[in-house]
Amino acid sequence: MNCALLAPLVHDRTADVGSGAGLPGLVLAIARPDVSFTLIEPMERRTDWLSSQARELELDNVTVLRARAEEAPKASFDVVTARAVGALSKLIPLTAPLVSAGGELVLLKGATVEAEIAAAAKVVTRFRLREARVEVLGDGMPTEPTRVFRARVE
Repeated sequence: MNCALLAPLVHDRTADVGSGAGLPGLVLAIARPDVSFTLIEPMERRTDWLSSQARELELDNVTVLRARAEEAPKASFDVVTARAVGALSKLIPLTAPLVSAGGELVLLKGATVEAEIAAAAKVVTRFRLREARVEVLGDGMPTEPTRVFRARVE
């Protein structure tokens, strides 16, 4: 459910870094058939699984790329997502270079996201992120709210 809450935030060309079990990438591809998704995952067995699931679910809007984030095409995506990949201080350097100018990072984070932002202040500046903020999605739902770090890439 927390992945599906991101659906209104993605558009055009979206990449999901560290797709692993398909979260949030496959969930978003189902929810947003109008968006082109690239699922970036370095492990072969996971990319094989992601590809088979995309075929089985008939998701024509999904491309699976076996690569580390550092090897993915730079400045190629309008939105980049990630879930459970790492702290913002490590995650921003992996994901921000993939976003085209004016695009956005939409990163699922946990309850400590505010502390992560403070710890990553220099990284936020170095990667020219603007409008960095935390949004809480799904508040009032029966599940725990979803915290999302959002920032525009210049």
